[in-house]
Amino acid sequence: MDSPPPAGGDAGAMTLTRERPAPTALLQKVPEITVSFWAAKLATTAFGEAFSDFVFFNDYLGQHLAILLGLAFFAVCMVIQFTRRRYVPAVYWLGVTAVSIFGTMSADFLNQDLGMPLWASTLLLLVLQGAVFTAWYVTQKTLNVHSITTHLRELFYWLTVLFTFALGTAAGDFVSTTLGLGTFAATFVFLAAILVPAVGFRWLRMNEVLAFWLAYTFTRPLGASFADWLGVPAPYGDGLQLGTSTTSLGFGVILVGVVAALAVRARRRDRSNGPAASPVTAR
Repeated sequence: MDSPPPAGGDAGAMTLTRERPAPTALLQKVPEITVSFWAAKLATTAFGEAFSDFVFFNDYLGQHLAILLGLAFFAVCMVIQFTRRRYVPAVYWLGVTAVSIFGTMSADFLNQDLGMPLWASTLLLLVLQGAVFTAWYVTQKTLNVHSITTHLRELFYWLTVLFTFALGTAAGDFVSTTLGLGTFAATFVFLAAILVPAVGFRWLRMNEVLAFWLAYTFTRPLGASFADWLGVPAPYGDGLQLGTSTTSLGFGVILVGVVAALAVRARRRDRSNGPAASPVTAR
């Protein structure tokens, strides 16, 4: 749904994509927005939800230790990602997976440990995500993911990704639990929601950057609700109750397969374009 900022697009598009000159210290750090991108994104959301639940609600670890481990994993993955100069599929998607796990734990921590109602945590995370968007646009004059060519923009990008995952977890739980729809119905609620930016971009000339970030945000509760329907065990689950460990393993295999395919495709493109032209080689 996203593409590089147009050279001379209409005023509506320029409101979110107008750029100021920036030093190109980095090459492109974010993958192309393709069907494979969305497949990998959905796999990270489902895996992150199931694996986070498996760890966070594990009596042997405890929730405080679990969230500290999630934070450490997230920090390590971000250090690796920020030290690359180009998009590297395995590194990038490992980072998204770490964000998915830690973002889920963060939202659960607000609800389970701090006692914050789901409506309140959803509203709080929505405000925080809006604040990051505002700071990003005010300082960089763009929200386009294909403009991630400096470390500051990369920082804004990953903060946005983190809050979309945490917000998606809280919103998904709010719809399924507080509103009483259950995880199965919630899955279809967010499936319908994600069609809004898809239809808007395809047929109604919705701004491409706005459509991308709406879709990116909605994929989180969509994948999380479906994973909860599959995995959450009794007496908490209302679906197939396969177990969070089994669900984690299943979506983990899917995620590894999709990322491996993306890595192979990137390597082939690297060979065909030559090392100087490649946007996907390692640092």
